[in-house]
Amino acid sequence: MPRLQPTLRRTAGRLRIAAAAALLGLAACAGGGTDADVAPRSPEAAVRRLADDLRRGDLAAYARHAVPPDLHARLDAAWREGRTLWPLTELPLHAQLPSMVATLAQPGAEKTLLAEYRRQFAGAHGELRSAATTLGLFATRYVAASEDYGPDERAHAMRLIEALTAWGQQAPLGDPARAREAIPQLVAGARLTGLRDPAMLRQAGLEGGLHRLQPFVQRLKQVLARHYALDLDAALDSLQTLPLDQHGDSARVRVRYRLAGRVVEGTLRLERRDGQWYPADLVRRAQREAERTPTVTASR
Repeated sequence: MPRLQPTLRRTAGRLRIAAAAALLGLAACAGGGTDADVAPRSPEAAVRRLADDLRRGDLAAYARHAVPPDLHARLDAAWREGRTLWPLTELPLHAQLPSMVATLAQPGAEKTLLAEYRRQFAGAHGELRSAATTLGLFATRYVAASEDYGPDERAHAMRLIEALTAWGQQAPLGDPARAREAIPQLVAGARLTGLRDPAMLRQAGLEGGLHRLQPFVQRLKQVLARHYALDLDAALDSLQTLPLDQHGDSARVRVRYRLAGRVVEGTLRLERRDGQWYPADLVRRAQREAERTPTVTASR
């Protein structure tokens, strides 16, 4: 257990703010629900299908619907070869996610993590609110400077960061009573994945790995909603889509949703390939991930 201490300390600090931002990083492509088995006939229907995948916590379905089949196959090969963890690469701190889940799944993790929380974070309301502000400023500067974002996507990301920062500044992150309930629930969700070693996620492949993460994703959403007033499912349910324009195989869709009491609006660009619509910027980043040279290590 001593070797787990550094990871547990990092985990305790990230579980609240960073995990919320992580899920919403994917949710930025979301809309209202639809039938996941029906191929969308319009750009806004494609957005709604992705939202339905996220609403169910089904990241494997999200990955299938977010990119064309040939690119999905290339991403699966890159995943198994340790070259990417797409679509987890869309999330903040994605490189730490396999280790975090594996650490939470270890025997005795509840006791150790709660002890670390009491020592470092219990009652530290001011420090945690300051950390939320700092994280928001860092994220804003990164998005403003990054070439990964087009103008529409950058504007949407800025509004999303503002909403999450405001939530982090008010959330009861330093409440030990909430932590005593939340941490065992997250540990239970991690153990349901069966991912006791970070390498197991890569070995499961893209589809299998994302499927195994589903119990943890669902439990994380429940914890954030029940204990920290960040209801991601309610945000997905509230999202509305409005077609803006379409020229051949390119289109733009306006999205609007309510997150932690704030209205967030943005514009998504989509492109049509083989008759199906996909988020253009997401596909572009996924193509880059499929072409990466090996950088992801199997374990620490």
